[in-house]
Amino acid sequence: MPDITSNTTRIRVRYSETDAMGFLHHGNYPAYFEEARTDLFRVNGGDYRAMEERGLFFVVVSMNFRFRNPARYDDLLHVTATIDKVSAAKLEHSYRVMRGETLIAEGSTVLAMVDAQGVVQRITDDLPGTATG
Repeated sequence: MPDITSNTTRIRVRYSETDAMGFLHHGNYPAYFEEARTDLFRVNGGDYRAMEERGLFFVVVSMNFRFRNPARYDDLLHVTATIDKVSAAKLEHSYRVMRGETLIAEGSTVLAMVDAQGVVQRITDDLPGTATG
């Protein structure tokens, strides 16, 4: 398990991310989760670009989210990504999206490590940001 298992990323809702009712469109949550997850990987020494240059990729194999309260244009959100489990070839994350003390949404993802041909690969300790030891 990486040293830092949880990290919070600040994201301000952009006007282009809202729907006709002025709410943050539900289709933006996967990108918010990805940004928070990437920041968590980075604070643990991970480097997606270097990993992909090695021919290794994390692909999302499942994603779930639940909406609790709406977010609107210009809201400052705090998206917390937490690593819940690291296994031989998978990373499991959970997410909480907050505006102040208000829970906006929560979710989870499962990522699998694959090579360029899509073949599942083991996550090894020499891959920064994913140490399983």
